[in-house]
Amino acid sequence: MSRTLSKCIGLGMAAFFCVLAGFEPAQAEQTGTASGLPIPRYVSLKSDRVNLREGPSKDHRTIWVFQRAGLPVEITAEFEIWRKVRDSEGSEGWVLHSLLSGRRTALVAPWKKGTDSMLYSKAGTKSEPVAKLQSNVIASVRVCDGAWCRISGEGFDGYIEQSNLWGVYPNEKIE
Repeated sequence: MSRTLSKCIGLGMAAFFCVLAGFEPAQAEQTGTASGLPIPRYVSLKSDRVNLREGPSKDHRTIWVFQRAGLPVEITAEFEIWRKVRDSEGSEGWVLHSLLSGRRTALVAPWKKGTDSMLYSKAGTKSEPVAKLQSNVIASVRVCDGAWCRISGEGFDGYIEQSNLWGVYPNEKIE
């Protein structure tokens, strides 16, 4: 076997084991073809009534109607004036871009139904608790340092562990 072939097989095996171990090579950041903004990215709904469609046109069937203004969704693709979005439960479909806002919001631990999450006066569990927030509360995201986020909403303002939010990426910093 030639040295070059041996080296290629060795690199291929290394890549295979990296994938098995959960390591993936860094990929170039994708940007939307219509907006030039990063894909994926979180946004929020502008309206209390947003149709989720099977495809990127009004000719496609409505598969769901969102009824919560401010709800965070993740944009996963773009086509002209349409954005493919995913909600916290994994439902996907297409919405008109004009029904989306760049305002960052998050859901408090939607995967912890029936469990409250603590909101603190400062970033850290040793600071004073200021509120208990139920699962699925929508909050405006003010800042995130990669571990803690300052959030606010009707009747609350404080810090929560970033891992307890759906609508921000792990380790994401927001200023």
